[in-house]
Amino acid sequence: MINRIKEIKNQLGEDLLILAHHYQRDEIVQLADAVGDSLKLAQIAEENKKAKYIVFCGVHFMAETADILSEDYQRVFLPAPTSGCPMADMADRESAEKAWDIITGELGDSICPITYINSKAEVKAFCGVHEGTAVTSGNAEKVVKWGLGVKDKILFLPDQNLGKNTAVSLGVDEKYMALYDQNTEKLIYSCEPSQVKMILWNGYCHVHHKITPQKVEEARKANPHAKIIVHPECPHEVVKMCDGAGSTTYLIKAVENSDAGSKWIVGTEFNLVRRLRERFTDRDIKILDTGSICTNMNKTSLENLCETLEEILKGDYRKQITVDEKTAREAVMSLNTMLSLS
Repeated sequence: MINRIKEIKNQLGEDLLILAHHYQRDEIVQLADAVGDSLKLAQIAEENKKAKYIVFCGVHFMAETADILSEDYQRVFLPAPTSGCPMADMADRESAEKAWDIITGELGDSICPITYINSKAEVKAFCGVHEGTAVTSGNAEKVVKWGLGVKDKILFLPDQNLGKNTAVSLGVDEKYMALYDQNTEKLIYSCEPSQVKMILWNGYCHVHHKITPQKVEEARKANPHAKIIVHPECPHEVVKMCDGAGSTTYLIKAVENSDAGSKWIVGTEFNLVRRLRERFTDRDIKILDTGSICTNMNKTSLENLCETLEEILKGDYRKQITVDEKTAREAVMSLNTMLSLS
């Protein structure tokens, strides 16, 4: 299958672009034309004008973003069509519009909606229509700072952890953050409503959210000389106990730029940490929580990648991901703002 995939890549040449997220399996990463985090892959999807076929080895929202940012003559494919994102499923346009009415009714309309790129295209469209933007873990501080500059408050969805960690890093006190519970359709305050700066959607990444302070304490005790770094999708209680927090690219560069013999404990998806360990054998690298596995990212396989490429050769586009014109037009407004700030 590897040989066949390489044959098709050679046959299609610049007409084919295979993108892979860092959380993909090794065999997929090795066959990709570009590997990166959400921000980098979104930028590549926007900038590449040659490829007729963009095969996205990741999850559904990533392929949607690529379709929104690519040209009309380009087709985007997802080898594993069932690879979704539980966090992205925690917000849709209907619930976001309902929340907007409730929140603006209580707090006024000087609110900038910012959605994590790990969200549905329809939620990005919601933010575009309401003069907001999208954000990745790699540009979160820059974008949230911009949002606080243009409006009095921010509605951050769907990841409460990234929103909270970013706001705290910018100097916003936790007590000035309210939580919007989309299930009860109520705002939960820890201060006077007029003092609120961040409204956090009650969503989270199931992989990072379950990393606990106890895991950090155990790791610190067992490895007192190791630096502990985590992804900002982890709970704030975890982040403030660690030596650093940042995007997938931040985590890679922290290890990459370290000295031989240094010790690291990394809190993020298993595939990335294992790849770091294999790459830097002169460093002691451990995963913070061995249960940090994204089953959706692992759905992409050599079998379905090869199958997708064979189908493209036959003109069979059953795995193509398309976003309707209206949603794409509205969503691109939020994505363009994000990319301009990056």
